[in-house]
Amino acid sequence: MRVDLFDFDLPPERIALRPVSPRDTARMLVVRPGATPELTDAQVRDLPDLLAPGDALVVNDTRVFPARLDGIRRRAASQGDGVQVEAMLHKRLDPDSWLALARPGKRLAPGDIIEFAAAEGEAPLAARIAAKGEGGEVTLRFDASGAALDAAIAAIGHIPLPPYIAAKRPDDAQDRADYQTMFAAHEGSVAAPTAGLHFTPELIERLAGRGVETHRVTLHVGAGTFLPVKVDDTEDHRMHAEWGEVSTEVAVALNAVKARGGKVVTIGTTATRLIESAASEEGRLTAWRGETDIFITPGARFRFIDGMLTNFHLPRSTLVMLVAAFVGHETQKRAYAHAIATGYRFYSYGDACLLLPQARP
Repeated sequence: MRVDLFDFDLPPERIALRPVSPRDTARMLVVRPGATPELTDAQVRDLPDLLAPGDALVVNDTRVFPARLDGIRRRAASQGDGVQVEAMLHKRLDPDSWLALARPGKRLAPGDIIEFAAAEGEAPLAARIAAKGEGGEVTLRFDASGAALDAAIAAIGHIPLPPYIAAKRPDDAQDRADYQTMFAAHEGSVAAPTAGLHFTPELIERLAGRGVETHRVTLHVGAGTFLPVKVDDTEDHRMHAEWGEVSTEVAVALNAVKARGGKVVTIGTTATRLIESAASEEGRLTAWRGETDIFITPGARFRFIDGMLTNFHLPRSTLVMLVAAFVGHETQKRAYAHAIATGYRFYSYGDACLLLPQARP
């Protein structure tokens, strides 16, 4: 499909720069696909009333780490030749090495040294560019390793806010709490699974009281989630790979939900992509561990999930394409037009959209 079919105009004031508080008071547009799509305005805290006993939620329990490092490029031939560099770590290669997206990529070369800030009372952290790939990706070999490198990154790194927020304000201490879901357990993401940001312990308790189960999977969101789709046709887009895991216990439990007629509702596109990666053609879930680069566009058949809670996504993004695949492109466009016209807040810190249910062939 043409990528420009997924474009839309969003007034800048619709971009949320902070989350609402309490988190579950965010607005939620309930979308029920059909010949005439049903759009209902609600709040995330209404979720227990919209699900039935025996249904199940699937949440992503990845944890965001302070993956953005700011530094200065140095070259041996000209130590005074300093260039400001931003490095977004996204894949650990060795105890002392990371793959990173670096800007400005055109001004970096193998052999360059990047000096990063120093933690209080510590020497500055430095890394050599060991290799350079396409699109600004570099391999950084640090002068620290293992736990010492982890501690240094935790001390000086910044929470990697999405570009549309970072362009309007710097990250701060509040973001370390706000940009983390209550389920966060396994560190490895450079972006939050933002649909999970809406949940509170009180909401989970009410869901449990309703008889709705909550199950955890892990998908580490990579830096590729920030990259725009630059091709003209979806068939030419190369999806970034992300590491994930579905445990045997979760697979057994969710298969049991389906067997008794319950609905499985994924919380966010990350959980959706992982569950659909782990599901068989016959619609059965198995334990799964590895990298997935699944790209879901209109026309795809969903194998396992019955509903999805997600935020409102960027124009021309793979995520808005996934939403269109789930409810139909025309329904997605109607839902987004309604959200814009009625003042919903968009993107990572914004409001939610509950897609329920998806008709299955």
